[in-house]
Amino acid sequence: MKGDFTLAVHALVFLNHKRTTVSSEELAENICTNPARVRKIMAQLKRAQLVETKEGRFSGGYLFTLDANEVSLRQVACAVNADFASACWRSGSVDKPCLIASGMANVMDEIYGDLNDLCYQRLSQTTIADIDRRIFDNA
Repeated sequence: MKGDFTLAVHALVFLNHKRTTVSSEELAENICTNPARVRKIMAQLKRAQLVETKEGRFSGGYLFTLDANEVSLRQVACAVNADFASACWRSGSVDKPCLIASGMANVMDEIYGDLNDLCYQRLSQTTIADIDRRIFDNA
């Protein structure tokens, strides 16, 4: 889901700025989504070791302890399996005798794959700290 990447980046920038444990409810309020969706994405970030969790009913939540200058948006995209370019529909059919009709879908899949690769390359050049600076330098 394309929104998962945005949610994950937002959460990490917020956690980096807060420098304390933040609940899924507080994150959800800041991101403007529901806590269940936040927990789903945060579980992916935890698996990728981008956040830590703290247990506790009143003091539990998520904590970002990494150096924001060292965490690239590519790492975040990988954590949530972001797909930036994809076809929602495939034209033609492999069963058609026409080479265009039978070959177009695979060619377009390759093009979309190349576009995703380019996105991931570009994201490796931007960090959580870069996003934080862009927000607060413009404030």
